[in-house]
Amino acid sequence: MDRIVLHLDIDYFFAQVEENDRPEFKGKPVVVCVYSGRDETSGAVSTANYEARKYGVRAGVPIKFAIARLKGTNAVFLPVRHERYSEISQGVMQTVSGYGEKFGYASVDEGALDITKASEGDYAKAGRLAEKLKFEILEKFRLTCSVGIGPSPLVAKIASDVNKPNGLTIVRPQEVEAFLSPMGVGKIPGIGNKSAEFLESGGIRTIEDLRNADPGMLVESFGRKTGAWLMNAAKGVDESEIGAEGGQKQLSRIKTMKQDTRDLETLMRETAELADELGAELRERRLSYKAVGVMLVDESLKAYSKARTLSHPSEDVFELRKASRELFAQIISETGAQFRRAGLRVDRLESREGQQTLF
Repeated sequence: MDRIVLHLDIDYFFAQVEENDRPEFKGKPVVVCVYSGRDETSGAVSTANYEARKYGVRAGVPIKFAIARLKGTNAVFLPVRHERYSEISQGVMQTVSGYGEKFGYASVDEGALDITKASEGDYAKAGRLAEKLKFEILEKFRLTCSVGIGPSPLVAKIASDVNKPNGLTIVRPQEVEAFLSPMGVGKIPGIGNKSAEFLESGGIRTIEDLRNADPGMLVESFGRKTGAWLMNAAKGVDESEIGAEGGQKQLSRIKTMKQDTRDLETLMRETAELADELGAELRERRLSYKAVGVMLVDESLKAYSKARTLSHPSEDVFELRKASRELFAQIISETGAQFRRAGLRVDRLESREGQQTLF
């Protein structure tokens, strides 16, 4: 049977959890924030519910911007509660994993599932399976989800974002080209803002444009591997396996420090909590890493990064701290800048003990 993939995305996850935990927030703009600690309004928005989005408040915008846009409303601003969201995410994803053959944990609010056998290769049955799954998650966790179904992980993920919130979008193999063609190239997961801007500057604005682009130009501009991936993605072709090995390849954390600094010991103190959070997530998801990366952002918002590959896979937070110290020291030695943001990243994630699913 041809593969059928389901991608599930929990709608405005953090804010929806807050609405459920405190019903008095229902109907109000709810904004979940990552506070930097510099002052009461310093930091960025993590998630906003749809009432807040009506005012242009979305993930990633500065908290000060959100406050200004929501002035005069009864908006609620809340700090992130990672432990609470992680607890609920585990329950949701465990429920999802029971509906198919292979499960891939994409992020705290997204998961992919191979439902080829469960649906017997029938898209109508796949749709009914998705409706049943959505209902179970709503009953158990009081959360709405948007689901996409398609012949590949890439198409299913794009489809899950089409009809939000609480949507279900099914794209059959013969519908893939028409479904993707009018979309902007930035809709393809993995094409970032800079790559999208580069493509658009060359007249490649839609996925149809990308599909019809000169393959030689793509290879010349992006390299053979990425160029080939772009050509396949434009056709909805994605042969990646679903599961821990084929899922998320890195985890990262970043924070804005209370004061600009270039002192190594201060950087290590400021990022100690980030290392602990990464270590906890690695243990929880039974993953190891084989590469460590760091990032520093200076007062002019210029970013500096370094990475290192380890000789063996590790889940040890102390090894993460040791590698990050050496990488931070390299950046400090190469520039006289003061830094305001610092980040840690673990790459090349691997499932421990040959585990094929998160749970």
